[in-house]
Formats: sequence, structure tokens, C-alpha cells
Amino acid sequence: MNVVELQKTANEIRKGIIEAVHSAKSGHPGGSLSAADIFTYLYFEEMNIDPADPGKPDRDRFVLSKGHVAPGYYSVLANRGFFPVEDLKTLRKVGSYLQGHPDKKHIPGVDMSSGSLGQGISAAVGMALSAKLSNDSYRTYTLLGDGEIQEGQVWEAAMFAGARKLDNLVVIVDNNGLQIDGNIADVCSPYPIDKKFEAFNFHVINIDAHDFEQIAAAFQEARRTKGMPTAIIAKSVKGKGVSFMENQASWHGTAPNDEQYAIAMEELRKAGEALCQK
Repeated sequence: MNVVELQKTANEIRKGIIEAVHSAKSGHPGGSLSAADIFTYLYFEEMNIDPADPGKPDRDRFVLSKGHVAPGYYSVLANRGFFPVEDLKTLRKVGSYLQGHPDKKHIPGVDMSSGSLGQGISAAVGMALSAKLSNDSYRTYTLLGDGEIQEGQVWEAAMFAGARKLDNLVVIVDNNGLQIDGNIADVCSPYPIDKKFEAFNFHVINIDAHDFEQIAAAFQEARRTKGMPTAIIAKSVKGKGVSFMENQASWHGTAPNDEQYAIAMEELRKAGEALCQK
């Protein structure tokens, strides 16, 4: 895909996020929207995956460590063909397989159930270590929130990954600057994030999370990096793509009402039309 095609796909992912959270009347749109471009690049360009065979042994692994942004995860999985896009409207409904947090037992394409913050990266480190021990070629990716990295378990996992030189592991931090209680710097500052990962023997790359050229270059650089894991610190905008949600901590875990839903979908429709003119 070229940059414009990736942007169009990411716009569809964002539509799916708004559709799902509005239908559920609950969920987490802010962080899902900020990570939409990263999700898009991972699932449409970077990872070795096959929607027709979700469990193929040599597939790349992905762990959504910040499991509450399941709407973004589900939207990219659906748009990639793992299950019908129409099913996004069943998010969090009784009887739906699309629960509020990812469940590997019931959702095609999900490699790890997650939601307890701080734990997903540990599972990803275990997957990367397993590949090394078995001499397997698959790579492991995990997406963390910048508020999530206030959890101590994250740094235990990072210390282990660095010590074991897991160069088949890529940790992505969605650095949108906001968590449920407000600005991450005010709640319990994790800054400087890049220097912390460097101290744990990671190769660190800082990027704009909404610039596909930077995203592509970062993942290519990660593949070239040997002898140490990579951390991509992705500076993002919480609520990206929906004007009234952008940079607002209040949209961390709030669903749009009918009026807000209509405004958001119209903005995304117009954004999609503009991309079609390119």
C-alpha cells in the first residue's frame, strides 16, 4: 500500500471504532483513535499474518498490552478480514464474542487475552523468547499505553527483554500524553520514555504516530536492528480524527451519544472523500 491507501484504510478503522463504541454505549475511543495508524501499518503492511489461517505457526504475534483499546484492535482485525466488519456493532453486547477486552479463545486473530495493564508486554516477551529458543523466525509486537508504562511489571519485562537481547521483539508506546485521570505527566510522569527504554538496553526510535512514512521507516529500522529489542515511541493525538475528541482526556472511556456519533462519522466521511481526491 502507498501512503494514501494506508491513510484511507486508517480512516475506515476509525469509522469502525466510532461505530462500535457508539453501538455499545461504552468503551474506549480516545486511545483507539490515537493508535489507529499504528494498527493499520502493522496489520496491512508489517506483520506476516493470514486471515484465512489465524493460527498458522509461523505468523507474527501481536499483543495489545493496553487491552482497553479493543475497539481499535477489533476494527483493524475486521477490516483485514478476520471477521465481518458488521460484527463491530456487537461490541460489549450480551452473547457477542467481541468483549470489552480481547479474548483469544473466541476472537480470530487475537494471540493473547489482555486488559490488566502492564501484563501484556510480559506475554509478548515470552513469545519472543520462545521463538529464540525454538529457532523460529516469527516476530512479536506489543502496543502499550503511555499511562500503562507507569506499571512496574512493564519494566521487569523490559529488563528481561534487554538482557536476553530479544531483537525479534518490537515494543510500541502510544504516547498520546493522556490517561483516564488526565495528563500522564501530572499523574505519574513516565518521561523521558525513550531514555528509560535505552537504559534497559533497547534500540529506541521516536516517531510521529500519524506519519506513515515515519512509521514505515521505524519498523524497517527495527528489522535491521540486531542484538537488542526495539522500542518505538509513537507521539500521537488522543482521539485523532474526530475533532471534538482530540487531546481530551474525557474521551478516554466515554461513548459518543447519537448527536456526537453523527458529527464524528460525518467528519470521517469527509476525511475519506478528501483522501480519494489525492
